[in-house]
Amino acid sequence: MKYATIQAEDEMDRLGHYFSGQLSLVTTDLPHDISQRLRVARHLALAHRQPALQLGQAQSHQVNRNGSLTASGDEGLNLWNILASSLPLVVLVAGLLAIQWIQDDHMVLEIAATDSALLTDELPPQAYTDAGFAQFLKLNQSSTAQND
Repeated sequence: MKYATIQAEDEMDRLGHYFSGQLSLVTTDLPHDISQRLRVARHLALAHRQPALQLGQAQSHQVNRNGSLTASGDEGLNLWNILASSLPLVVLVAGLLAIQWIQDDHMVLEIAATDSALLTDELPPQAYTDAGFAQFLKLNQSSTAQND
């Protein structure tokens, strides 16, 4: 639909240039006062056409058959649009930083728990390198935390 509108506008512009050229050829023989009146009339016609063109662009929305509203594609880039479009990116980066901070904190607490168990227990340090024993310690710590 936009393509047909653009073609119609291009055709209208082409015809306008053609007629303007034809009128310019004919007006070379006219007296000075008539040519000045024609010049003023052309300027007035252009002045009246520009607001109508701008109004048509500003109100270029359409209600479709299914009830949806189609607006013009030109949203403009003002400060609020730029801020609103960058807000999801800022929230995403803040969320990723929060996740990283929580994971680092969790890892530090896990290492601290292992270190405190190693220092307070009488088991040999080789027992803590065994994966099964580390799992046993995690389960044992969670069961003691629930009992407290």
